[in-house]
Amino acid sequence: MTAEAIELVREHLDRVTPPESLDESRRLQLRQRITELLRERDAVLVAHYYTDPEIQSLAEETGGCVSDSLEMARFGKEHSATTLVVAGVRFMGETAKILSPEKRVLMPTLEATCSLDIGCPVEQFSAFCDQHPDRTVVVYANTSAAVKARADWVVTSSIAVDLIDYLDKRGEKILWAPDQHLGRYVQQKTGADVLCWEGACIVHEEFKARGVIDLKKAHPDAAVLVHPESPEAVVAIADVVGSTSQLIRAAAELPNPTMIVATDRGIFYKMQQLAKGKTLIEAPTAGSGATCRSCAHCPWMAMNGLENLCHVLEDEQGAGQQIFVDPDIAARAMIPLDRMLAFGRERPR
Repeated sequence: MTAEAIELVREHLDRVTPPESLDESRRLQLRQRITELLRERDAVLVAHYYTDPEIQSLAEETGGCVSDSLEMARFGKEHSATTLVVAGVRFMGETAKILSPEKRVLMPTLEATCSLDIGCPVEQFSAFCDQHPDRTVVVYANTSAAVKARADWVVTSSIAVDLIDYLDKRGEKILWAPDQHLGRYVQQKTGADVLCWEGACIVHEEFKARGVIDLKKAHPDAAVLVHPESPEAVVAIADVVGSTSQLIRAAAELPNPTMIVATDRGIFYKMQQLAKGKTLIEAPTAGSGATCRSCAHCPWMAMNGLENLCHVLEDEQGAGQQIFVDPDIAARAMIPLDRMLAFGRERPR
C-alpha cells in the first residue's frame, strides 16, 4: 500500500472498538431477543464467513445465510424479507443496497470497514483511471459503491482469473484495483496486461511464507490453502489457491487430514461443519518484519457483535446504522455488477 493509504488504515484501526465479552446468560438472552426482533421486523440476517462464529450460527439458525459478499447480496435480493441486516463490512452493506434498493439495509455498525476500501478513495482512483483511458477498469468487490460506479467490471476472487482471461482474449488491457496481490495473481495465471492499484488486505498481507514452510514441515500431511489476496511468496507454496467458498470446498474435498489455512480464521466455522474430523491450523502471521495488525482476523469484521446487532434491530427506524447509497451512484455501479453477474452465469468453462 502507499504511505498515504497505510496512514488512512491506521487512523481507522485506531477507532476500532471490539464488542465486549458476554457471560453465558447475557449471550443467550441476546440471541433470543435478536431472533424475536428479526421476526417482528420482517428482517433476515446475512453474515460473512469472516464474522464471529456466534454471528454466523445465529444467521443460520434464523433462516439467513453465511457466505461471501456477493452471495450475501444475492441472498438478500431473493429473500422475501423487507429488511436486510448485513453482518460484515460497509462495502457489503452497500452492495446489498444496490442490488435491493427497495429494501432497508441495516448493519450492526457502519464503522466496520475494509483496508482495501479505505486504501482506494474514489477521487484518487478516478484520477488514476483518467491517466490510463485505454484500459478496461476492473475493480474487486471489496470497494465502495462510488469506486464500483467508476468501473467497467466488478469481480470477485472466485471468477477473477476467468474474467481477466476472457478480457485478455478480447485484446483488452486491464486496470485492476484495489488488491495488488490478487491483481498480480490473475496476471500470472492469465498472462494479461494488468496495471495494479497499490492496495492490500491487512489480514492476508501478514501471512509469512517462511512460517508456512516451517509449519508444513511439522505437518507433512497437511494441505496449504491460500486466499489469493496473500503475498506472492505465500501463494507460491499453496496446494489450493481460491476464494473463501473455494477454500471451504477444498477443505471438505481434499483427502488430507490437516489444513493450513491462510485466510481470516472466521472461515473455520464453516470449514469445520463441512470438513468434520479434520484439523484446521491458522497460517502464521508472526516472523521477521511482522506487525500483526490483524493476526489472521479482520478487526472490522470483529466489530459485529450480539449487542450492536440487537441495538440496530431495537431501533424501529434503523436510522443510526442504515445503509444509503446515492441513487445515481447506485445506478452506475449496477452496470458493472450486472456484467459480473451475467459473466458468472455464462462464463466459458
